[in-house]
Amino acid sequence: MASSSDVSSSADNTPENPESGSSPDPVRRGRVRARRAAVMAVPATLVAATLAVLTAEGALGVQFAISGMPFTVTAKELNGTGFEQFGGLDNMAPGSPNEGDTGGQVLVVTSAIKNATLDSLCQSVDLGGINLLIKAGSGSQKVQATDLTTDSTELSGDADFTNIEIGNDASTLTKAGVKGPIGVFSQQSDTVHIANLRQTNYATTAAVFKLPGLKLSFSGSGC
Repeated sequence: MASSSDVSSSADNTPENPESGSSPDPVRRGRVRARRAAVMAVPATLVAATLAVLTAEGALGVQFAISGMPFTVTAKELNGTGFEQFGGLDNMAPGSPNEGDTGGQVLVVTSAIKNATLDSLCQSVDLGGINLLIKAGSGSQKVQATDLTTDSTELSGDADFTNIEIGNDASTLTKAGVKGPIGVFSQQSDTVHIANLRQTNYATTAAVFKLPGLKLSFSGSGC
C-alpha cells in the first residue's frame, strides 16, 4: 500500500528521513507526498528469517494458500481512509509448481485500507501466452472496497498521505483494523491518495468489493 521523490517500491529500500532539526511547514504538517513512490520499505534481508517463523505460526500472510502467480493491478486513482502497511510472507500450497527456488514463500508488503475507492481499475494475470483481464469502474461509478488488503511485491504511483506515522510496531496499528506481528516495521495514516497506481500482487482480500461496469476478457496484453 512513504518516501521522497522517485523512490523505488522494492522490499529492500528504506524511507528517506526528514533533515534533522528542520521544522515542518505549517501548511504541510501531517502531510507527506511521494512521486512514483513505493509506499513503504522493508529491510528484507534483516526480517525474512523472522517473518518465516511468524508465518509458520500463522501470524502473517493471507489466510489461504496463494497460487504463486503474480497479477498486475492498475488504477487511475485510489482514495482511501484508514491506511496501514507492514511486511509479511505469503505461502503457496505444498508442492505448487510455481514454487521455483522460493521454497513456496513470497516476501510481500501488506497494504490495508478501511475504505477505498478506485477509478478505472484494471487487473490482469498472465496465464502463459494470454492474459485474463478484468476492468471496472471506468464510468461515473467507481470501484468501492471495504477492509481491503493487498499483498504486493511492487507498488508505484504518485502518493499523498495525511497524518502519516512511519516506523510503528506492526502489532500496534489502529487505522485500518488490521494488526501485524510484534517487532515488524510498519506505517499508517489517516488517508491515502495514489494517482497512477500500479501493483504486482499475490493476494487481495476485501469484506465488500463493488465492481460497477465489470468486464472480463482474454487479451494478448495485460494492464
